[in-house]
Amino acid sequence: MTKRPDAATQLAIYRRMALIKANDERSRKVIMTGRLVMPYYSPRGQEVIPSAVSANLHDSDYICTIYRGTHDMLAKGVPLKDLWAELAGRVTGTCKGKGGPMHITHPKSGVMVTTGIVGSSMPIANGLAWSSQLKGDGRVTVAYFGDGASNIGAFHEALNMASVWKLPVIFVCQNNEWGEHTAYHKATAAARIADRAAAYAMPGVRVDGNDVFETYAAAREAVDRARAGGGPTLIEAMTYRFHGHIFGDADAYMDPARKAAAIAADPVPRFRAHLIAEGHASEEELAAMEARIEAEIDEAVEHALASDFPDVAELRRDVFAMEIA
Repeated sequence: MTKRPDAATQLAIYRRMALIKANDERSRKVIMTGRLVMPYYSPRGQEVIPSAVSANLHDSDYICTIYRGTHDMLAKGVPLKDLWAELAGRVTGTCKGKGGPMHITHPKSGVMVTTGIVGSSMPIANGLAWSSQLKGDGRVTVAYFGDGASNIGAFHEALNMASVWKLPVIFVCQNNEWGEHTAYHKATAAARIADRAAAYAMPGVRVDGNDVFETYAAAREAVDRARAGGGPTLIEAMTYRFHGHIFGDADAYMDPARKAAAIAADPVPRFRAHLIAEGHASEEELAAMEARIEAEIDEAVEHALASDFPDVAELRRDVFAMEIA
């Protein structure tokens, strides 16, 4: 059994969680005040999953994520200034302002692609994992996706290929109980997505995705297995989406009592209380950490809004590879 992470690792996980929460709150505020117009898919409520997974990854490891993946990007280390500049469509962004909120990519931190196509993170992750396998570079790749994507053909094709070739890839389903506006039970026959792993001869595990220790332990085992050449793992991390599918969605389709219960069990303050109770940090230390995060976000937002938009010449750049004489 995987041991609990030490105090320093727990604090690092909490910092990621606090950053994701604060960044989400700021994103919604900036949109509501009209300072920025952009499509936004809130990951609020899902902070634990990428924070605990990324605590097991090296800086050089890869992730592929989806449009509701701001939390995955921040947990992996995308710089706030670069992230916000891309959200704002500015030239200082991760993709020079040409990707926008749904296509943030930052290879320096291992965020290899953010895709707007449901289910497409998985075959792309296989390609990266295959490259690592051929090179023998020891990297692992994590593919993040939602429960709705488990019904896409790419899910089944990717899991089968990864298992046949024993690729160093971990498939992490963030099951927030909603595929856009459709409840899980209305679109998926299988009671557990993790059970589908058996069809592809790989381990499948379901965890409480709001429990830091369960999620960390499952990720630790999967990463170690992949890095040692043992092949892929499917992790189904159960969580709940606090907001509608997209910013502005009134979420009238969500059961008010179920949503209220999820918010009352918010994993961020719950883990914060654990750190204090265990003596890993004091209230003052965590408050100071959170204040620093808010200051970093302030600086990132102002940097983004003060940056220039891309020049029109950028329309023709980064489209084709130029032949080198």
